[in-house]
Amino acid sequence: MNQPLAHAQDESVPEFPMPRDARCPFAPPAGLRELHEEQLRDDRPLTKVRIWNGSTPWLVTRYDDQRALLADPRCSVDQRRPDFPYMNPAFAEVAKRGMEPAFLNMDDPEHARIRRMITSAFTVKRVEAMRPAVQRMTDEFIDAMLAGPKPADLVSSLALPLPSLVVCELLGIPYEDHDFFQTKSAVGMRHDADQAEVAAAHHDLLDYLDQQIQARLAKPTDDLLTVLAERLRDGDLTRRQATSMGLLLLGAGHETAANMIALGTTALLEHPDQLAIIRDTDDPQVLARAVDELLRYLTIIHLGNRRIALEDIEIGGRTIRAGEGMVLPSNTANREAGHFPEPDRLDVGRDARRHQAFGYGIHQCLGQPVARLELQVVWGTLFRRIPTLRLAADLEKLPFKYDGLVFGLYELPVTW
Repeated sequence: MNQPLAHAQDESVPEFPMPRDARCPFAPPAGLRELHEEQLRDDRPLTKVRIWNGSTPWLVTRYDDQRALLADPRCSVDQRRPDFPYMNPAFAEVAKRGMEPAFLNMDDPEHARIRRMITSAFTVKRVEAMRPAVQRMTDEFIDAMLAGPKPADLVSSLALPLPSLVVCELLGIPYEDHDFFQTKSAVGMRHDADQAEVAAAHHDLLDYLDQQIQARLAKPTDDLLTVLAERLRDGDLTRRQATSMGLLLLGAGHETAANMIALGTTALLEHPDQLAIIRDTDDPQVLARAVDELLRYLTIIHLGNRRIALEDIEIGGRTIRAGEGMVLPSNTANREAGHFPEPDRLDVGRDARRHQAFGYGIHQCLGQPVARLELQVVWGTLFRRIPTLRLAADLEKLPFKYDGLVFGLYELPVTW
């Protein structure tokens, strides 16, 4: 098994994650790109990297190799397995404490059984019915920003409150509680998060959601927490499973979308020719293509999908042994020229639908229709309503989330 190295470490094994270049914040780290180019050039699909605890999982950067492994049932997402390549100490601490995993960290068949319980809430037809409400929310937040002082912080004015309000509507959580769950959720999203602090925040969120689900048992409403409450009542879920699912939906529903709104807006402001295409269109298909291209280009889940091998797996003539961990960074796959010509160029007219920003395989993001809807509405509205929008600080001085599990911005000062 891969154990943390107590003595001298092999300096030829690179550290992961690699640092980003502040001058090129939208690009994957240079060191990671070099490894990717080596794997492509030398037909060498695997490279060892060293993560925070000294263990050395395999780094798999190539698009086709990632898709093969992400679809392989021999690759487990179960973080309770020994030597799983945790993203940070906090994730390891949660697993060590034996907390009930969310279905995101379950393998089939249990993963499929639980995921099916809520799939109907995320069908394209049902999500599309939310468009008028998301449009109204977006306009109201932009109205408030325009009425306020300049410069404004786009993160606190729009990027964070919009997804928070949407997820509150989906789950049935009172919006007045959004400060509580945003603060608590943010603790675990830091790469350097303190283990005790994360455990406490995790407990507080589970306790809050447990109270909400218990309230739905007494008084059902038309929301996702009621769906979980009904499954709990029928014996399909345990109480801890229901609250863990609620926590996953709550955290994933606002953190990723908020960062994507802020980072994508920044990228468009730095590429005015691409911004103009979005601003000047009323074609929903143009907006849909632009959103997928920005998802590909930015790939905010920047620390890689994590897996552990249940059996020996051969890939490209190399073998990943049972019990060995894997890191599969989507940002290299999404910048691979063989699948996306001129991958370092932002081209909102590109057909980028085969990107892996939402993952791939059975664990592909369930909430992606909601994220796409929010991004289409935001970017289809923001630049049309504020055509003179611009950054109010130099790009290199913006507070990017280099320390986050999800890449984005802590603040985005803009003016007009």
